[in-house]
Amino acid sequence: MRDGKKLILIADDEKVIREVVSLLMTGDGYAVETADNGQTAVDLASADVDLYILDINMPQLSGIMVASRIREQYETPIIFLTAYSSDADKVMGFSAGADDYIVKPFSNMELLMRVKAILRRSPSFSAPAEPAAVPESAADQLAFQDVILDLNSQSVIKDGQTISLTYTEFKILELLASHKKKIYSLENIYQSIWEEEAVGDGAIMAHIKNIRKKLGDNSRSPVYIKTAWGRGYYID
Repeated sequence: MRDGKKLILIADDEKVIREVVSLLMTGDGYAVETADNGQTAVDLASADVDLYILDINMPQLSGIMVASRIREQYETPIIFLTAYSSDADKVMGFSAGADDYIVKPFSNMELLMRVKAILRRSPSFSAPAEPAAVPESAADQLAFQDVILDLNSQSVIKDGQTISLTYTEFKILELLASHKKKIYSLENIYQSIWEEEAVGDGAIMAHIKNIRKKLGDNSRSPVYIKTAWGRGYYID
């Protein structure tokens, strides 16, 4: 955050795109930093950044590499804004830790709405969370086995330790934990989180894989997020 404003880092090697997105964001009350290549984006990454908007095809480091480097230190939301539109490209983006994926040419209104939605619902995702106490009010938490979801801070506590999830990972886990034993298909999960048609099975599968890894779950015999083969995923 800068001067009381949410700080957005925009990384794109196309000057016109940087300028258009910067004008959109500053006009909507956000502070902005820009980078014209992937390495500069990594150099500018910090706990002060509230959201990253990244192109994929950038010099020095691709947006995929930038996202991976950011994820090594921060759980800050990431949006890919790119011309790559295939399902395989989207899956790769989500696997790298993206929270959303918007294809160029894009609608200015759509981009602003996506940014607002992510920043509104993920206020705490600016840096890895510190160990937190178990929330006092049962109304503010969801629990299953030894995992607790704190809905206020959007953090996950396991064995007394806080686990850092991305905004999208948390929303998927919250969806499953809120409806125990209900089986959600890949399409159901995608539509619930993004409120649009699914881009392909791989995107959700990539997120489930990341969540399981962070929870220390075994994908072959999962304890937390279970697989109903041919039907979807559930928490019991």
